[in-house]
Order: sequence, then structure tokens, then C-alpha cells
Amino acid sequence: MKCRIKWLDHMSFVGESGSGHSVVMDGAAEAGGRNLGVRPMEMLLLGLGGCTAFDVVSILHKSRQDLVDCEVEVVAERADSIPKIFTKIHIHFIVSGRALDQIKVAKAVDLSADKYCSASRMLEKTAAITHDFEIINLD
Repeated sequence: MKCRIKWLDHMSFVGESGSGHSVVMDGAAEAGGRNLGVRPMEMLLLGLGGCTAFDVVSILHKSRQDLVDCEVEVVAERADSIPKIFTKIHIHFIVSGRALDQIKVAKAVDLSADKYCSASRMLEKTAAITHDFEIINLD
């Protein structure tokens, strides 16, 4: 896996992924940025949310669940001093579908957290990560 980050101006950067996609990152005005894109640390949380959502959706499909939607809300706390690493992260899944089995949803969330999500496994080295879920049945 490979990526490239190029400085644009002020505190703005463009990140180019190895798969050919780009994203703008920028800082807050008080840090010299112009608020043109997500902050790099926000990007880290977005990656975590995307990684674990990918797992949960895949596991639920393999479990033959009639999944219609999956949203992930990630809330994090950072240390007060530099380096301002994440110290606590909470991941909340909102899964929607027809006749979803609560046990299978719980298993999918646990498997992602404990086995499959590489981002979770890395971040748990410095942050306490918790997760929960809610099911919206569309029956």
C-alpha cells in the first residue's frame, strides 16, 4: 500500500492514494489553515469508521442478513498534551434491514473489533475503544 501527500499552500495538503483517489486535508484557521478539507486526525477516524463498517457489512452479508443500511458514528477524545493522541474512541453502529438477527449483528461488530479491522487493532494500542450498535428493523 502506498500513498503520497503534497503540500498545496498555507496548511493545505492533497493526499493521493495508491488506488488513484485524492482527498484534501487542511488545518483550522488558528493553525494557519483555511478549513478547505478534513483535518488529518479526522481522516484517521474516518479510516477507522470505514474499515470497521466494511467488515460489518461483509460479515452480515455472509450471514445472509437482509441488510439495507449501515452507518457508523465515531466519537473520540484526545490527550491534552502533545502528542495529542486518541485516548478514547467509541464506535456506534446503526444497522437497518429486514428481520435482522441481533446475535448476528453483535457477532459481526465483535469480529470486526477483535479480529478483522486493522485500524481498530492499531489504534487500540493507545486508545480505549468501545463499541455498541442499534438495529432498525424495516419489517
